[in-house]
Parts: sequence; structure tokens; C-alpha cells
Amino acid sequence: MLTFEEKLAIIESFPELTRKDVSLNRVNFHYKDSIFEKKIVVYHLHPNGNGFVYAERIGKYETDKKGMVNIRDFTEVELRNIIREAIESLSPQKPETWVNDENHTLTLINEYDLWNVYAGELLDGTFPTYNAAINYLEEERFRPHN
Repeated sequence: MLTFEEKLAIIESFPELTRKDVSLNRVNFHYKDSIFEKKIVVYHLHPNGNGFVYAERIGKYETDKKGMVNIRDFTEVELRNIIREAIESLSPQKPETWVNDENHTLTLINEYDLWNVYAGELLDGTFPTYNAAINYLEEERFRPHN
């Protein structure tokens, strides 16, 4: 198990995060550029080694009811990965360009928990999940443009 100091050094190596000392010698780390209301990435890191990372939006970790994963027994690699993924899950997503055989393009972007498809500046469709948006694009005979 990593010590508190080792975990702190790993977390502080992410320049996107801002440290906030809280009660009982615990430390939180905030991601101020989050596009969601959720700003805390690391929650209640304690000198005993216990702490949590917000992973609800990542989708591959089992989280508690607050969307947190306990990082007490994480290795350095595991801790770096989950923090990077947590930051990415709260960051604006890069738009994807899709094209059809007639060279028409549509842009897919994640905005505030929804997946929006744009034709230029015009909103073409809004979908609750990435897969629903992809299904729509594929049904309309569009494919990803590299």
C-alpha cells in the first residue's frame, strides 16, 4: 500500500488539480475546469492512506452511492490511471467528425451529459448516450472521419 505522502506526491503531479485541506488532516483535490457541477476528483485523502476518487463517469469502476472509489490499496499505476480517467471524464470532450459517401459532415460532441450531433452550427440530434448517437449516425450512413 502506498503511504499518504506517496499518494499525495502522485496526486500533486497532476497540474490540473488544486489542493484543498479539509478537517481531520484530510485533503481534497478539485478540478476547477470540470464541465459538470462535480469538481472534486480526490476526496478525503487521509494520513492513514484511505481516500476516494470520483469515478462515476468513467464507467469501469464499482463506485459507492456518491460515485467514489476507495483508493486505499491502489498501486501507483492504478492511482495515476484512475485520476487521469476521472479528469478526462469531467473535461470537455473532443468533437468527432463523421462523413457520408456524399462528403456531408456531422459533428458529434458530448455536452452536459448529452451527446449532440451538429450539421455545421445547426443541432441535428440529441442523444442520452454515446452509443445512441453512434447508432443514429450509422443508420444515416455516416462513418468516423480520421
